[in-house]
Amino acid sequence: MTRPIRFVLTSAALAATIALAGCAPALPPVPATMAVQPALEWRTAVPNAASLEHDWWTRFGDSQMVTLVERARENNPDIRLAAARVEEARATEAVSRSLLLPTIEAGVSGGARREVSPFGQGRSSLAAEPAFRASYEVDLFGKNRANVDAAQAGVAASEASREAALLSVSAATASGYVTLLALDARRKVLSDTLELRRQALKFARDRAEVGYTSQLEWRQAQAEYQATAQLVPQIEAQIARQENALSVLTGEMPDDIVRGGSLAGLQQPPPPEVVPSQLLRLRPDIAAAEYQLAASNAQMRAARARFMPTLGLSASAGAAISDLLADPISIWSIGGSLLAPIFNGGRLQGQFDAATARRDQAAFAYRSTLLNAFREVEDRLAVLARLGDQQRALEAQRVAVSDALRHARNRYRAGYTPYIEQVDAQRNLLGVELSLVQLEADQINAIIGLYQAVGGAPDTRPRVK
Repeated sequence: MTRPIRFVLTSAALAATIALAGCAPALPPVPATMAVQPALEWRTAVPNAASLEHDWWTRFGDSQMVTLVERARENNPDIRLAAARVEEARATEAVSRSLLLPTIEAGVSGGARREVSPFGQGRSSLAAEPAFRASYEVDLFGKNRANVDAAQAGVAASEASREAALLSVSAATASGYVTLLALDARRKVLSDTLELRRQALKFARDRAEVGYTSQLEWRQAQAEYQATAQLVPQIEAQIARQENALSVLTGEMPDDIVRGGSLAGLQQPPPPEVVPSQLLRLRPDIAAAEYQLAASNAQMRAARARFMPTLGLSASAGAAISDLLADPISIWSIGGSLLAPIFNGGRLQGQFDAATARRDQAAFAYRSTLLNAFREVEDRLAVLARLGDQQRALEAQRVAVSDALRHARNRYRAGYTPYIEQVDAQRNLLGVELSLVQLEADQINAIIGLYQAVGGAPDTRPRVK
């Protein structure tokens, strides 16, 4: 082939390439409505806030809580599953990176053959052909590079999801332990109340036996005692279920849970100090959503690049060895190919449109994750700000109800009022004391929830463009 002809063919191939590149669809921008502008400050003020720490569960002053949380972070099945997904994403990235490098293969083919020679005689031969082959796809339009970017973002998203799983399991374990201590405290309240009911029952029985009162008050006291007694096995069953749940969270078979102290002995650390703009950097689920958006955007770029021609280069070298030859004969080949899509029935356009739709879905999922993160923080701040008022009201109610019970008991024993007034006062006091236990647990769980809502300690994870 003469040089002018080669020049003409090369120019025609380049012109066709440019023309086909012009037919590729444009990359649409990210939807503008996905943007979220954080507020300058939270709606609810955070008084006496402290700096955010990574191992925040150590601030509650319970060694057993620390042990359970660290055990769960190490052995929880969901965390192990998230870690395995990270390894899968890394392997996928390695596969994508291999597309940027040439492929080199080595092999040998051969065999024995018996055939008829040109002289009509049978002839046997042994032959072998060792060869090396190399091929490489030139990434002219960034298709393979886009696939690598998508895989990289997928690895980062998997790692962020693992961080989110760690945070979720840590908070669930700490909160579950607080719930267990609260159940212990409720059981103690019921046991103390049951003892008071037993004393009241004995008093009513003694009075009925000597004829001072009718059998009605005795039966009322007996009914009240049994009504309280039946609550104890309910609490014990809840304690057993909570212990089982905590055991499974830590990756172990259901078993007893050792307590490090009591609910009243838990410290209530100050809430973490976080400004709204920091939330984008602290929450691992926001990071995961951001990486997923970056991955889908890279996949859209790869889908667009499929409209472009692909340039492939190949080469091979080897030798032909046979007992029919005096010496081995070297063989080799080198070449290239330029392949451009012309007609595919709309397949490439459909793939690009689907990739664009997935990118938009990831963008709106990112916005939804942001809004949900800010809502969770605002909700927990609002709860924390009002629990103190609720506690003061409950404590004042307990003082009033305790005083009312004391008066009702004295009036009943003096014969001025029926037993039912004492029963009502006892019921009210039991309800208030159980509510106080629940409120104390709610206060600690609200702080745990706030730690989870803000996303743990600050980190310096890179952001994918």
